[in-house]
Amino acid sequence: MSDVPSGESRAAEIDVKEVPALLLRMIPESAASIEELFEQPAEAAVLAEEAWMRLYWLLIECFTTPVLMPELESGDPDTELLGRCWDFVECIVAHPSALVSGAVHFEVLEPLLNAAGLVEAAWPYMRDRTRTETVRMLDGYGVRLRGVNRR
Repeated sequence: MSDVPSGESRAAEIDVKEVPALLLRMIPESAASIEELFEQPAEAAVLAEEAWMRLYWLLIECFTTPVLMPELESGDPDTELLGRCWDFVECIVAHPSALVSGAVHFEVLEPLLNAAGLVEAAWPYMRDRTRTETVRMLDGYGVRLRGVNRR
């Protein structure tokens, strides 16, 4: 059995304190950034209180900027890595904690609006709940993208 949560009810089962370890487990490519941000080995850093208390920083500095965005901007993205990235986001995007859901919204989804074509590049890899939240965000900002929230 996989240790990766899946399904609607699984987001509620993930404790806020487990999100940093989940990131490292699902996206080991984040390890170097985690070590740099917290100035300790990634395996220890993700278990420390500071990691989940600084979840916004963790997501932007260790996931979105160093891992997700370069792949989305790449002419030859690693599709397996992008799949794992969006699997991770799917696990936490609908989390009942405002800390977690807010961090995903502001540090993972909103940065997709920073450059043309990022939402469209991410769309094929996103899962259902993440797509729903992305459309909600786009509609909230009045952004219409063909193939995403505009036909």
